[in-house]
Amino acid sequence: MEEEKTLLQQIRDKEQEFSKRLETVKQETDAQIATEKAKRDTALHEAERTGKIAAEELLCKEQQKTDLEIERMKKAAAAETNAARVKGEKNLPLATDKIVSYVIME
Repeated sequence: MEEEKTLLQQIRDKEQEFSKRLETVKQETDAQIATEKAKRDTALHEAERTGKIAAEELLCKEQQKTDLEIERMKKAAAAETNAARVKGEKNLPLATDKIVSYVIME
């Protein structure tokens, strides 16, 4: 017949049992933490990638708007320049006559 364990031995056995459980729980917790860190890193990289794509799309769209506005302004300036030239050519003979008559004092 097996002798009964002493109270001290029973306590040591329980301590070893709890120590094993604690180590198992610690390993499981460490594994969960590592998994969650990997998920977090993946989510951060995905957010950065998505943000970069969105920023590039916005930049492209705004550049297109700016290019269109620049082209519109160039056309408007060309039209104003042409209108001023036409008006100047139209008034050139009258201006020439006035200048000549002022110079010769008619």
